Amino acid sequence: MIYPIVAYGDSVLKARAKDIPADFPADELQKLIADMYETLYYANGVGLAAPQIGKSVRLFVIDSAPMVDDDED
Repeated sequence: MIYPIVAYGDSVLKARAKDIPADFPADELQKLIADMYETLYYANGVGLAAPQIGKSVRLFVIDSAPMVDDDED
């Protein structure tokens, strides 16, 4: 699922994100992570925090794959 990225100034971006509870279902967490990566790639980003998609939890994903310069030969 591709989430909309919230706009600057949204209250979720101003609030302190909560820790992910220890009893948070693992399958739901994996789905959220997968959805965050899907959203990240759709937006051509390199990193995405959960609050940026309206989820006030302490979670972020990054794509640390090397950046390729199309001009290199």
